[in-house]
Amino acid sequence: MRQILTAIIVAASMAIPSLGAAQQVDFGGLSTNTKAPVEITSDSLQVDQSTGEAVFRGNVLVVQDDMRLKAAELHVEYGQTQSEINRLIASGGVTLVSASDAAKSQDAVYDVRNGNLVMTGDVLLTQGDNALSGNKLTVDLTTGTGQMDGRVRTILAPGGQ
Repeated sequence: MRQILTAIIVAASMAIPSLGAAQQVDFGGLSTNTKAPVEITSDSLQVDQSTGEAVFRGNVLVVQDDMRLKAAELHVEYGQTQSEINRLIASGGVTLVSASDAAKSQDAVYDVRNGNLVMTGDVLLTQGDNALSGNKLTVDLTTGTGQMDGRVRTILAPGGQ
């Protein structure tokens, strides 16, 4: 009886939009080769040699393997050399597209060294006909695993129709 009740609860939680605090989801479509080169294009570039930071502004497009990230502005924090990127900080409306998934948010931080991406502010993730929204999306781009936090809402399309 206990197993049947557990199965019903799990099935119901999958079918009803979630308004809880956090939801873990498979983001396999958002995985990418985090060791691939990072290409950045924009309307302008400002480099500060003293801080080791570069700021790309206007129609920013970041490409890494199959992943595309668009934003109004992108700050690049370099490592010991300018050929080593530590973090990409995108702002001004961010769109991330990869394989079969797409996500939008106000801001995003991509820690290139460990392959983690954190999107914040009115996050909307679409996976086919399904949608997931919340305040913060954290994705391990190497494994495609992640978590949505903050007033999470899920909309699932019924299968077979």
